[in-house]
Amino acid sequence: MRKIVVIGGGKIGSIIAQMLVESGDYAVTLVDRSAAALQAVHPRLSTCALDVTDAEALDAALSGAFAVLSAAPFHLTAAVAQAAARVGCHYLDLTEDVATTKMVKALAQGAKSAFIPQCGLAPGFISIAGAELARGFDRVEELRLRVGALPRYPSNSLGYNLTWSTEGVINEYCEPCEALVEGELREVPALEGLETFSLDGVTYEAFNTSGGLGSLAEVLAGKARNLNYKSVRYPGHCALMRTLLNDLNLRHRRDLLKDVLEGAVPGTEQDVVVFFVTASGWRGGRLMQESYAGKVMGEHHGAGFWSAIQVTTAAGICTVLDLLAAGRLPGQGYVRQEEIALADFLANRFGKAYRQPGDHVADAPVAAVA
Repeated sequence: MRKIVVIGGGKIGSIIAQMLVESGDYAVTLVDRSAAALQAVHPRLSTCALDVTDAEALDAALSGAFAVLSAAPFHLTAAVAQAAARVGCHYLDLTEDVATTKMVKALAQGAKSAFIPQCGLAPGFISIAGAELARGFDRVEELRLRVGALPRYPSNSLGYNLTWSTEGVINEYCEPCEALVEGELREVPALEGLETFSLDGVTYEAFNTSGGLGSLAEVLAGKARNLNYKSVRYPGHCALMRTLLNDLNLRHRRDLLKDVLEGAVPGTEQDVVVFFVTASGWRGGRLMQESYAGKVMGEHHGAGFWSAIQVTTAAGICTVLDLLAAGRLPGQGYVRQEEIALADFLANRFGKAYRQPGDHVADAPVAAVA
């Protein structure tokens, strides 16, 4: 079995490790700086308590590994990527942070192993779906990507519960957002571009957030006129976040904002992931539109419960690892999410978590992975 190291024993990392070890094809070590986070893990998981900023200890943990999967906070991702480059193992991460991804891309130049960032939900699956729709047009006029991880039963004025990294949410609400505007690659401000739409009878709002496009804007530059990514929330959320970040100036006191949110906004496992991709453009001389939308709910797993954001994020990176191990992706250098075919993703044993009614995809064989 291939040795895999998962960095980060939190909400997402622990599920990634469990998914992989339960597949029976990977020997998995879960790494976290907190020994407490490594308690009560799956009995077939190996664990290692270390600080990823300790380069020597991290290199030792990655020695002999086929791949390292980073589920660490975005500000620690660089240390993991640099260790993968030193050791020579494949590298995958979940980061939405644009600066970190640029650093990973630089490390990948001339590397003999693969560097595949942004393997989660958004960026990740949504980039794969968006690229697939774009390929169906001779010329893309507009491609809109909308994703939200939302509480199923909102009960506060924010219409929101903490379902994943608080630091990650704050980062995507503050940093500039990439977009294609009239064919040009631009940065647009977060929390702007507010719009509303309905899906299955539910009204949502969506607004600019950072990092969700991944490398899609770069890939479609010169091929699409307009391209943007927005996070989906229940109506009213954006206005309240603007008050906190702009009027109260908490964008410059992110640690305080994190403490405020975590002390006042409860988490929940009763969530739903909503995704909505719409492409319009020219096909055979006609202006056409095509959409791909869906919802993913959490699921009971053994004696526990995996939330929708845990399932979708973990399934994304596990699918990419499977495809890499099976030789379906380049084995060296920088690999973009857009290089992954949507059909291959959905056919995968992990990727099927995203399947929607009407997705007619047969399960792919997995024998080549072991």
